[in-house]
Amino acid sequence: MICGTEEVVRIFNKLNIKPLHYLASGSKVGPRTSVVEAEGNAEDLHMAWKVSMNILEYASGIATRTYRILNKARQANSKIELLATRKVFPGTKELSIKAVVAGGGLPHRLGLSETVLIFQQHLNFIGGVEALISKLDELKARVIEKKVFVEVETVEDALRLCRAGVHGLQFDKVAPAELTKAVEQIRANYDYVVLLAAGGINENNAEAYAQTGVDGLITSAVYFGKPIDFGTRIVQL
Repeated sequence: MICGTEEVVRIFNKLNIKPLHYLASGSKVGPRTSVVEAEGNAEDLHMAWKVSMNILEYASGIATRTYRILNKARQANSKIELLATRKVFPGTKELSIKAVVAGGGLPHRLGLSETVLIFQQHLNFIGGVEALISKLDELKARVIEKKVFVEVETVEDALRLCRAGVHGLQFDKVAPAELTKAVEQIRANYDYVVLLAAGGINENNAEAYAQTGVDGLITSAVYFGKPIDFGTRIVQL
């Protein structure tokens, strides 16, 4: 799965290099496929080729890992979504998120303002789950355009929050077998609550987590791994 060709073409245009052919990001290709072709002065081509190849290698690596993890997950659950975290290397957010989308995934959250996500460290300062439940109606009234999600680790907390009216739950580092039981209990009475799984999800266990019945898998694994190997040929015409 390739990504970054549009950025390469923009580099070419700035250096007066004429693009002749390129495949769009999100294209699935096999070995020895020509991804980008262009012509220009030798000096300009040598200025462009290395940075262009780096963009293609790293972005295509993220796109390919996203595609592979999502493909594994959808073997067990055809409706599941793969959500990538914001744990990108600083300065690469735009390209990294584009690569995730090119691979079929979605961003978990582009920023803190998208949803209200309450972690354990937040609960520690407001008095725990019970204190949150007592304030949940007030919170939802203040953030009427946002969904309220809470990170949980136990079925008991999950059910209490569902009864209180939370929009979604994010299970962190819960084993697939235990998560399956939690999902079954929640779905029996609160099938409108969005359920997400996070914590160590990768290509090796994505299928097992998808089988639990959650709506989405949250992962950072797409960002970490080998870049895709691209080659470059510069010839005199």
